Amino acid sequence: MALKPDPTAPFHSVQYALRVLETVVKHTGGVTETQIARETGLPAAHLAHLLTMLRHEDYVERTYDGAFVTGDALVLLGSGGDRQRALQLKLQQSLHALRDSIGAAIYLSRYIDGEVRITQYADSPHTPKVNEWVDFRSAAHASAIGKCLLTQLDHDDRRDHLARHKIARLTSRTITNEQVLFRKLDAQPATVPVLDLQEYAIGTVCAAVPVTAGLSVGCVALSLPLEHAHRLRHAAAALNQKAAPLVLSMAL
Repeated sequence: MALKPDPTAPFHSVQYALRVLETVVKHTGGVTETQIARETGLPAAHLAHLLTMLRHEDYVERTYDGAFVTGDALVLLGSGGDRQRALQLKLQQSLHALRDSIGAAIYLSRYIDGEVRITQYADSPHTPKVNEWVDFRSAAHASAIGKCLLTQLDHDDRRDHLARHKIARLTSRTITNEQVLFRKLDAQPATVPVLDLQEYAIGTVCAAVPVTAGLSVGCVALSLPLEHAHRLRHAAAALNQKAAPLVLSMAL
């Protein structure tokens, strides 16, 4: 028998959140938490966690009598021509929130037209972004972002990418053997953050988790200076748990 998924993990949380939002949207005059639980089949504790997240992200609002209605952010993301701008602003807000709560520079990346692209990021003087000393498009084999994106591609697409971007040794820790790299990518659990322990740049450690919406391939990542390497696994776990708002914004 399959284990019940963790409702706080990004993918499962988003699936459930979408179910909750569908219920709220359907009841234009408002819907109670009890009715949402009845229609979605979600346990009370799981539903309470999701409603807290949805209220924080302004996807739902609670009326004076306790009912839930559609929030302003959900209205904006569904507003035709303004949707792309609204989405970028919402994603940037989520990146800033992750930066501040985790204490690391945060990046949103997508695999677009066969290339690794950093589409948005959030840094600060206290959480500086990594020095892109080698174009990220040419360093997918070494960076957490690149490896996380490559794990989401099939074998042929990975081979195509590496045929266009030859594996190069960037540090003494960089994997330069394609077979070894592919074995590591194949063995990477989808729910476990991908790590970069000075494979891209000496003095920097990174982690990345997938944020896939529909057919798009993407990830959210963090970087830390080496002196904060002891925080990496805890920060990566926090990133994995807190990525749901990003995935939800992209899925709406």
